[in-house]
Amino acid sequence: MSRPTRHDCVQALLVLPRLRVQSANAISSPLTHGFPSITAFAGLMWALQRKLAAAGIPLKLRQFGVICHHHEEQVADGYVKTFCQTRNPVGSKGETVAIVEEGRIHLDITLIFAVTVRDADAFLIADRDAQRDQWASQIGEIVATMRIAGGTLLLTLPMPGRRVRPWMAELPGDAEERAERFARWRRQWLPGYALIGRDDLLTDRYDALRKDRADATLLDAWLHAARFNYKPVIDETSDAERQDASDKKLRWADLDRQKGAGWTVPMTVGYAALKKPLPPGSVANARDPSIPFVFVEAVYSFGQWISPHRLSDLHELLWRAETDLKMGLYRCRSGYSHDRPDATWVDDDLPEFD
Repeated sequence: MSRPTRHDCVQALLVLPRLRVQSANAISSPLTHGFPSITAFAGLMWALQRKLAAAGIPLKLRQFGVICHHHEEQVADGYVKTFCQTRNPVGSKGETVAIVEEGRIHLDITLIFAVTVRDADAFLIADRDAQRDQWASQIGEIVATMRIAGGTLLLTLPMPGRRVRPWMAELPGDAEERAERFARWRRQWLPGYALIGRDDLLTDRYDALRKDRADATLLDAWLHAARFNYKPVIDETSDAERQDASDKKLRWADLDRQKGAGWTVPMTVGYAALKKPLPPGSVANARDPSIPFVFVEAVYSFGQWISPHRLSDLHELLWRAETDLKMGLYRCRSGYSHDRPDATWVDDDLPEFD
């Protein structure tokens, strides 16, 4: 049997709405917390892909997006917030067992996947709607047995005016029709905030910091942008005749984070290899001894929480996984482009199905 070409594949959208996740991992890296790492959702996509293959569902998960409707980090309020820890049972001799710090968060999220499906063999032309509903229902049952960022998925009860069951929709080829459908879909995800990548913010902060400090590094720029940098600012009075010092008011402000800058957050986007991959089975206690093993460290960038109604195209909402073996870089890349608001959902590397 010949392999299908690009035109034999149908692009579709898979939506898992209003997932209630309990005790997900809130510590996304050694330096950040407050929401699971975006790589956790990439891992969920790959784990779900393996389960779909085992279940005989001919879908290929290509990209993913996450929208948060509610979050409740398990912390104790105070001058310095601390994670709420569990009390472990005593040891065999009655001694107190050491507490390993764990960060937990309860989430209400919507997961979105861009998928491809072979048109000729798997997608029945006569009854596509029924086929999509069947696949979405099966996937919902599969996801219910999985962990999301280490958290447990709870049952979501029907809610008036809200779509809580998984659903699929075919993506039309026409750009205008696709934009019209996305405008209807994004209203279903309100209220909520979508997490998108903003690598450009780190670049801009680095360029600005280099003007004052020639030896500034990207890490300095990331740390500078990750915090509030308040400075005293003197407001001049509007009356040009009064130039007295008493007419000048002193206020504190972060000049690099002005009103309207958006809800930006430091985040991890992947991992960078510390050395070349080691042969399979050469490292003890590896999760999978059949594949090469590599030691990595976190890769940091910037993201932004943005309301879905401010996005103009589905591509801006989605993330994809990238691997650069030469550089040893494994990271997630966002489709959002601050300088290109008319981005479209394009994937030139469609998979080949066996």
